[in-house]
Amino acid sequence: MGRKLLAGTAAASAAAASLRSYWSVRRLRQTREATASVNRPMPVAEGPTRVALIVNPSKLQADTTRRLVVDACAAAGWEPPLILETTIGDPGTGQAEHALDAGADVVLAAGGDGTVRAVARALAHSPAALGLLPLGTGNLLVRNLGLPYNDIAGCLELALHGYERRIDLGLTTIRNDRTQSSSEHLFLVMGGAGFDATVVTEARQDLKEKFGWLAYSEAGVRHLPGRRRRISISLDGRPPQTRKVRSLLVANCGKLPAGVDFVPDAVIDDGYLDVVVLSPRSLLGWTWMAAKILLRHRGGIPVISYYRVREITVWSAEPIATQLDGDPSGFATSLTSRVDPDALMVRVPSPAPGPSGSTAVQARRVSRQDRRGLLRRS
Repeated sequence: MGRKLLAGTAAASAAAASLRSYWSVRRLRQTREATASVNRPMPVAEGPTRVALIVNPSKLQADTTRRLVVDACAAAGWEPPLILETTIGDPGTGQAEHALDAGADVVLAAGGDGTVRAVARALAHSPAALGLLPLGTGNLLVRNLGLPYNDIAGCLELALHGYERRIDLGLTTIRNDRTQSSSEHLFLVMGGAGFDATVVTEARQDLKEKFGWLAYSEAGVRHLPGRRRRISISLDGRPPQTRKVRSLLVANCGKLPAGVDFVPDAVIDDGYLDVVVLSPRSLLGWTWMAAKILLRHRGGIPVISYYRVREITVWSAEPIATQLDGDPSGFATSLTSRVDPDALMVRVPSPAPGPSGSTAVQARRVSRQDRRGLLRRS
């Protein structure tokens, strides 16, 4: 009986690790339900539009996407689009700056999450809107906004003739005292440090080429037995406190692969980031955590803690792996993440019928504020 229980627990925990690594590579099921929001989408203004397309030429559908954009602009009676390609040295930021200088009203990012982040960096706090043409494997922002991620033509129609609204961005500074390096990054969906980042960083390339996301499952199971790491956390400038954790995630919005809403209370434009601290001590803890997330259990459990902040700083005595929107972002002995409110205009689908998101979000803010206290020492 004991062996069966142990085997069952190990299998369930391995499944949990596989699922979390599956999330890390961002292979979501099709979903059209957008993340909760405060700002209601407004129709795109009618009239001629100056369009720029920034495309990652390494993507399989890059040429098809070019033709779709050219044809769509011609059908609308607009000028031909400005088409720019990303490079290894510049994944999209320089091209987006060029598009802004050329007077683009909407800049279409055709690629994966890395391309979207690079383009968004240049468009932040500008009047130009970001249109999303998903050519990657994850396309996290596309899915959080409720766009049809497997329909490029549908996304293009929404990017040119749909609605638009502003969303928040996450800004992260990563420092490594061992290498004396410091870098600043942007994220749109979620950043993390610890187990999830290790899985992303150490997945075997040969397995990724052969089996896709299953390679991350292998890495997840391989690193599952690791120990919790002691880190210090400061929320909104409060005195730092110490936690033992496996992962710490900072979310701008919370929809992740397999249709799971990992951070149900995250709102993409409320001016806050949602922090998730994962601290399972054993295989049983991983199983408990996976059950809560998959069953959408609203009650609290000791191995997961949620906090809502404008800024968070994390320190680690030893360098810890980090990731942003599922891409490795190096090792850090400290990192600071903060929200940049209403920084980016994006093209989105029409709003769902019924009350605006503002009322529901305001009510949820009160309930979350009431039930969340300061970070407590574990």
